[in-house]
Amino acid sequence: MASPEWLSSLARYSRWMNDKLFERASTLSDEVRKKDAGAFFRSIHGTLNHLLLTDRVWLARFEGKTLPDGCIGPGGIRSLDQELYGSFEELRLERRRTDEALSAWVAGLTPERLTGPLVYLRLGQRQEAPLWWAVSHLFNHQTHHRGQVTTLLTQQGCDPGVTDLFAMLREEAASVS
Repeated sequence: MASPEWLSSLARYSRWMNDKLFERASTLSDEVRKKDAGAFFRSIHGTLNHLLLTDRVWLARFEGKTLPDGCIGPGGIRSLDQELYGSFEELRLERRRTDEALSAWVAGLTPERLTGPLVYLRLGQRQEAPLWWAVSHLFNHQTHHRGQVTTLLTQQGCDPGVTDLFAMLREEAASVS
């Protein structure tokens, strides 16, 4: 089972990587960021948008929010490829806000809460699983799609830099010594 401390590390890693990828992507033009590169969510912008969208869907589930009929997430989210923000800077700002909200939520977790059930509706069907499964899935899903973004950046000649969790943990350790 994932511990609250481990999930806090993953939340920090998520924020670290998201900041890094948005910084690298900001060096590209909007046209390049939105160009269909054959990725599942088409482009750099589309993939970053999908990550924000799905994090908000999961966070709403974790917080037990009730959603309007036909919505899979807060703010009227109805599909996994729905564009939340056409503006890259707005997408970046909202990514930071969501990372902060996710980190704050994770900071409140206890081992008992993590072993308890998460119950939510998905396409009108009741779903139930241990909370730690869902939180682990959220962070794994982020890593999967951030890997796609690093590939898309590299294809544009933009080095995403070091992406290893180990690198972030070492940076943190060095800053406290």
